Amino acid sequence: MTVFLGLDVGTQGVKALLLETGHGVVGTASRPLSTIGGLPPGHSEQRPSDWLDAVRGALADLRAQQRARFERVTALAVSGQQHGLVALDAHDRVLRPAMLWNDVRCATECSEILAALGGRDRAFARLGLAALPPGFTAGKVRWLFRHEPEHYAKLARVLLPHDYVNLWLTGEFVAEAGDASGTGWFDVRARQADELACEACAPGLFGKLAPLRAAGTPAGTLRDAIAAELGLPQGALVALGGGDNMMAAIGAGAVEPGIATLSLGTSGTVFAAASQPVCDPAGEIAPFCDSAGGWLPLGCTMNATVATETARALFGLDLAQFDAAVRSVPDGADGVLCLPYFTGERSPDLPTATGAFVGLTPRTSTAPHLARAAMEGASYALIRLLDRLRELGLPLRELRLTGGGSKSRVWCGVIAAASGLPTLTGVHPDAAAVGAAVQAAWTAARVAGAPEFGLAACRARFFLDRELERLPTDATAIARHAAQRRRWQSFLEALAPRYAALAP
Repeated sequence: MTVFLGLDVGTQGVKALLLETGHGVVGTASRPLSTIGGLPPGHSEQRPSDWLDAVRGALADLRAQQRARFERVTALAVSGQQHGLVALDAHDRVLRPAMLWNDVRCATECSEILAALGGRDRAFARLGLAALPPGFTAGKVRWLFRHEPEHYAKLARVLLPHDYVNLWLTGEFVAEAGDASGTGWFDVRARQADELACEACAPGLFGKLAPLRAAGTPAGTLRDAIAAELGLPQGALVALGGGDNMMAAIGAGAVEPGIATLSLGTSGTVFAAASQPVCDPAGEIAPFCDSAGGWLPLGCTMNATVATETARALFGLDLAQFDAAVRSVPDGADGVLCLPYFTGERSPDLPTATGAFVGLTPRTSTAPHLARAAMEGASYALIRLLDRLRELGLPLRELRLTGGGSKSRVWCGVIAAASGLPTLTGVHPDAAAVGAAVQAAWTAARVAGAPEFGLAACRARFFLDRELERLPTDATAIARHAAQRRRWQSFLEALAPRYAALAP
């Protein structure tokens, strides 16, 4: 049977996964990563060399587990954390540590870029992007130009994290539209970098970008020296890969319009496949491209498991105790609700917001009530973004849950009842690595002469959906959540102006 390799290079670690035709996932391994300590608030960096070392380690572990399959890998692909800045000189040497997606030092630079483009409305007309979050790559490049001119003077190539790993694997300096659409200088409608937007970031940036390749074409093949070092077959194909959200969409099965994915991690994301650009003038939904030739409109909240972990720590509960506490209180938490903005928020744009519990009485001031309210509040914040996708004209017929929080049966039940969508669990927990392996298989099939072979058909060869389970709901739970969501939204609208007034 044919074997494919998926790599997910994240902020917290590298995951490696083997996918075999007819068998699905047949081996996994991982190595941890950490950010550089001692940096000022708002700064977040990693050394790209640490990514490569973690890849080497994870692949060594995977090879030790599955040597026969490992040595039959036909193709591989890389999923990577989005928005990071990897700066190389003319000899492809890393100039400084990579600035990561959660590095927000460049808020001033982002405002300057929007102003140079003529303001929010003109930026939206030009790029399809109504907001430029400080997490995006554009502000980081401008920050580098302003604050580290000695590095910018030597800058020859600008890469995103997964593009850097591809360069190491293949020697090819290439990019693809999915990950590139999260930079802030990308025209998502035309699926290409915009020269004016690049110049608004820093002079000469446009000429430092990797050329784009179309979805379904390879980045290259493994360099002989890398193949020998890693123990992989020489000449193995390396697909383009993409950002972690794009690869998670493939891994979760959101590869055709109508299927949405909701991921419950530290932050939360909702995204769905689209056959045309979905651009939000309010800036709530990022108009990303996907990594398969279409688009992936995506909304993100800063507080998903942040909310539940905050409540859990408050009462000293372990995960099982926390779920039991939530289960002991009815849907709607007897009127207690939580605005879960413990670390500020980006959707809605309330960076100075804080968490709030409302509706407490002597009877409801209990650990179980606050635990359920925190879980429901984090859910409602994400379902609000699902509603926004529908408002923008994207029909949704099914919701798939992934991420660490989806391991909680009670949390999945809350989302199923509150969303109003048929909801499925059982998505593989390493959805981004799975998606990378699937994209590798899809690309290999196209290179072999099957250009019309689709991602859905490719996934079917691996039986990836055999573990999916549709969650039951009942009318009483749906009605209680509908009423509680209306109350939750009214408190959000009332408090939003006060949160905004706290901004410096």
